[in-house]
Amino acid sequence: MHINPERSDRPDYALLERQVESVLEGERSLIANAAQFSALVYDTLADLNWAGFYFTVAARKGEGQDLLVGPFQGKPACARIAFGRGVCGTSAVEGKTIVVADVHAFPGHIACDSASNSEIVIPLIKDGAVLGVFDIDSPVLNRFSEEDRAGLERMVAAFLDGTDFS
Repeated sequence: MHINPERSDRPDYALLERQVESVLEGERSLIANAAQFSALVYDTLADLNWAGFYFTVAARKGEGQDLLVGPFQGKPACARIAFGRGVCGTSAVEGKTIVVADVHAFPGHIACDSASNSEIVIPLIKDGAVLGVFDIDSPVLNRFSEEDRAGLERMVAAFLDGTDFS
């Protein structure tokens, strides 16, 4: 787990939202903005072991969609996750944020990193389409609060507003 002494257990999400807007100002590139966003989250929130993106792509086999790993911070991750599988795939299908206090109790959880104990996944929805998800893992059980959910959703909205997905 990466330790930054400036990380906070109770982040100032209003400030972080402004920092997202500042970091993305003048740049619309999906890859650049996703890399910057992942680094900002990973560096400022306490007790994380992974923070990053999965983007919607066509499934390799048959019909449907998968999530393909994008820019992230942390250990190597699962490269591809089918819609409907694990926390990320479930968030993509349901189109809503999912907070999991104990990933080991989540039916179908995909263990990319055995150190992960809790997770929050925020879907990337723009013009009604699910473009992917932003996923954060923690080695701490019950790491993510309602305050985290609301703050991270606002940060993801700022990311979506400042990023070109075409």
